[in-house]
Amino acid sequence: MKLRTLTLGLLSASALAFAAHAESITIATVNNGDMVRMQKLTDDFTKANPDIQLNWVTLEENVLRERVTTDIATKGGQYDVLTIGTYEVPIWAKQSWLLPLEKLGDDYDVKDIIPAIAGGLSVDGKLYAAPFYGESSFVMYRKDLMEKAGLKMP
Repeated sequence: MKLRTLTLGLLSASALAFAAHAESITIATVNNGDMVRMQKLTDDFTKANPDIQLNWVTLEENVLRERVTTDIATKGGQYDVLTIGTYEVPIWAKQSWLLPLEKLGDDYDVKDIIPAIAGGLSVDGKLYAAPFYGESSFVMYRKDLMEKAGLKMP
């Protein structure tokens, strides 16, 4: 089963790190319902951190992956925080493009993350992204139509 998780693991950690140094944080994220809903939390963040402005760059998944990968590989620095998933984490961690999330706050229970999701966001036992949500994919088919066509599902 394909498990794809977009994350905001770097948002919480980066927001704290940038809070003392930045006036604005640029966040690159995929254009989907969950990320659009997350953007609605901007006002809450801004109220708690009035000196920091969040700038959202919302792109379709393939465009986001291409632009963010290019930005990181070339050390462009266009984005401060980005949403990544189980596809990027193992590749980027091995390239040393990510830092492990070691301090997520006392109220964040890493053991509460679904093991399959945590595993996809970890390399060598170190968590590199904290999930905002998780999703999975599956295939459904009609057995009668497969049989009628003389096909057997692998």
